[in-house]
Amino acid sequence: MVLKCGPYIDKFDNTVKILRIAQKGGLMLCSIMSNLIMLAALMIFTLCSADAGADIFQYVDKEGITHFTNVSHRGEYKKVITENRSKPGRFEHIIQRKALKYRIDPSIIRAMIKVESGGNPRAVSHKGARGLMQLMPATAKEMNVQNLFSPEESIEGGSRYLRHMLNSFNDNMSLALAAYNAGPSRVRKSRGIPAIPETRKYVKKILNLSQKDTKSSRSQIYKVKQKDGTILFTNIARAN
Repeated sequence: MVLKCGPYIDKFDNTVKILRIAQKGGLMLCSIMSNLIMLAALMIFTLCSADAGADIFQYVDKEGITHFTNVSHRGEYKKVITENRSKPGRFEHIIQRKALKYRIDPSIIRAMIKVESGGNPRAVSHKGARGLMQLMPATAKEMNVQNLFSPEESIEGGSRYLRHMLNSFNDNMSLALAAYNAGPSRVRKSRGIPAIPETRKYVKKILNLSQKDTKSSRSQIYKVKQKDGTILFTNIARAN
């Protein structure tokens, strides 16, 4: 395998590293001495195995050199990584942009969409809340949302409103979520999460989903083919 890595590992959005890789078919096998280089190579191999399979196997020889390969070997090679072939969610590219814009963990926005509307942009509650983020018309107007059923506008408005709540409650996510669900006045009056079963369940569910999402997303790798034929692998979903 001919492995060509770009001259750098750059950053995309705020914290996530990306590897830019061009590849041609064949067997991939290397020996790494430095721990730093070994970790980098392991990450690269996790991402690069489009032709011969994505599982990465490791073997430490008698000299203590660690070998990584994407081709299965019997004996002392053991599987250390399997590529996650998950595809980004339908609204992931919007979520990532709004999360960065409003300094909110994207896993929180994902969880809110799941709990609020089940991912249905046309959802309407019995109270009149609408769209992915279930904004009430008055709140939507305040957040400059004109089309409540537009995924772009709904996620923008919901994320913006949540940021306002975070600013109001000193970046306390639990209180901000409670305010999103029950209203900020009730949170201030209660001096905490209101004793409303629905609101308490809502906050707990969002935080639990976010925590699970954060753990699972660490291993998700997305593949994007660039116009010049270069394969870009990243753990941040991007719009096609």
